[in-house]
Amino acid sequence: MGGQPAAPPEAAPPSGHAPSAGGPRPRSAMAGLGRALVQVHVRRGGAGRPASFGQRPRSCPAKLLGSPPLALPAKLRGRGVVAGVAVLLRASTGRILLTRRTSTLRVFPNAWVPPGGHVEPGEELLATGLRELEEETGLRLEAGTFSWRMLGLWESVYPPALSQGLPRRHHVVAYLLLLSAEPHERLEGRMRPSESEVSAYAWLEPPVLEAIAATEDGAESLGNVPSALPATVGITELSRGSSSSTQLPTAALLNAAEGEDVEHLSAGTRFALRRWLESLGERERGRPEGSGAPACACPPMQ
Repeated sequence: MGGQPAAPPEAAPPSGHAPSAGGPRPRSAMAGLGRALVQVHVRRGGAGRPASFGQRPRSCPAKLLGSPPLALPAKLRGRGVVAGVAVLLRASTGRILLTRRTSTLRVFPNAWVPPGGHVEPGEELLATGLRELEEETGLRLEAGTFSWRMLGLWESVYPPALSQGLPRRHHVVAYLLLLSAEPHERLEGRMRPSESEVSAYAWLEPPVLEAIAATEDGAESLGNVPSALPATVGITELSRGSSSSTQLPTAALLNAAEGEDVEHLSAGTRFALRRWLESLGERERGRPEGSGAPACACPPMQ
């Protein structure tokens, strides 16, 4: 591959989707994680867009508190930053899988997100994504049935706004796009979601995903849904070992106002969807879908 390229201009750390429960890593071990992951992206051919590759919300508490965040109690400052991975699983039918986190989770309850969680020591990002996908949904992707790309990095702080309290969790999340060769009906037939983490799931169609991506961060949906979209979308609810099909108002997925008791779609998920839509535009211009690197046909996690 030759020598490594020069580092890109340092971008703001990335933020939004919070991984599954997991102990934080020491800050010393996580120092420079975002920069290291950006370097991986650069080596894969994405050097031209470091600013859009890594992002965080405009109201990110980590940004508003400054560096170092002296306003935090000592026990919070010592928790450090946790590395996480979230996966956008796109079926061959064009639909993307999102899950709703349970109301009992300590971080981002009731939020619609892609499957994801924290990175174990020594674990590759793809291995983390595949492991979390299987743990949360029961789906195990077989060798040769998918390709993947990194979409970008997002800095996630919880609570997501200082008005909701001082930060208790801090993550840097790598969003991966998994392109499955199987239709969503076949994938759904193998799903066995974990009710400890997932209370519902949905395979959303591109028009709804595009509307979600276009929603401004922090905006509250008051039931105003674009006329081109259906008033409701089909979801699968999970309860006490059984599942049932029901309809969710589309407005709930367009709600960007994050709160513990409010069903909403996380800012990190919107960021990942925007990056995915950008990759589709690149493909139409004759570039490969994703960061510019060739797709990787990958085996399942061992």
